[in-house]
Amino acid sequence: MIQLSEKKGSDTQRDTKVEWRTVLPEEAGQRLDNFLQRVRGGVPKTRIYRAIRKGEVRINKGRVKPDTRLEAGVSIRIPPLRVPEKAEAAGAAGWRARLRDAVVREESTLLVINKPPGLAVHGGSGISVGLIETLRAMYDTDRYLELVHRLDRDTSGLLLVARRASTLRSLHGLLRSNGVDKRYLCLVSGRWPAHLKRVDAPLEKFALPSGERRVKVAAAGRQSLTTFRVVTRWSGATLVEAKPVTGRTHQIRVHCQHAGFPILGDAKYSDEAAIRLAAKIGLKRLFLHAASLNFRLEEQNYSLEAPLPKELQRLIESLV
Repeated sequence: MIQLSEKKGSDTQRDTKVEWRTVLPEEAGQRLDNFLQRVRGGVPKTRIYRAIRKGEVRINKGRVKPDTRLEAGVSIRIPPLRVPEKAEAAGAAGWRARLRDAVVREESTLLVINKPPGLAVHGGSGISVGLIETLRAMYDTDRYLELVHRLDRDTSGLLLVARRASTLRSLHGLLRSNGVDKRYLCLVSGRWPAHLKRVDAPLEKFALPSGERRVKVAAAGRQSLTTFRVVTRWSGATLVEAKPVTGRTHQIRVHCQHAGFPILGDAKYSDEAAIRLAAKIGLKRLFLHAASLNFRLEEQNYSLEAPLPKELQRLIESLV
């Protein structure tokens, strides 16, 4: 059962005292920035980074970096940090209500969430509160809660969250060795041919003049492979199942674009035909959904599924 925790007091409430906190054995292995976000739920990540950079946060009285891995028994100096303003708190409360119904599986070592679209997995870059911060507020008695992997903000579907450091390490090992079978459903523009079953194209990150980060196919990029299977075809669109063999940023989206069949509703990697078709059928979000996860962890087999969100299911039922 999820325990909800509500903070009482004014909307501009602040922590006013420095706290020294000792890292417990079950908290060891966490990154410092993630630890601070958990114990100071709702504080923007930019504020946490600024506190670390200015030396307000210290471990055993020494300066540290955001990615420092914590060791059991060390003492952390935590300075006064701002809690959310009224509008931010209201937004976080709205996501808590939605996430209560999004828990697919809850175990002592693992949470499985059916992430709703529009929710970033973590705060930062102008986003004060993300999924992991919201979960930490909900499960406020948990000493450890970390994302195992990520989904784009506009992608819906299955997401793993570890409740122990050992579980996180085990799942990361499975991900590196392709021991987690991840399948996504995406609606693409055009008629995807049956013979196109894999896209093997290296991907490279870059930044637009505006500073926005994107990904492109480039010879100097990292090796990236996605396999595909046609599910259903219509006159101008195809529902395909995508399996990312590697796990690069925006991999499925860029591989679909590279193959000539961009995902409908994709504001970053699309073309004019796809934009027109998405508008014609009334699609208002990225049609990309993490539909299934299969893996074996600690002598237990996991076979997890999340059906298409209702708005996407209704849309494909309307296609002829």
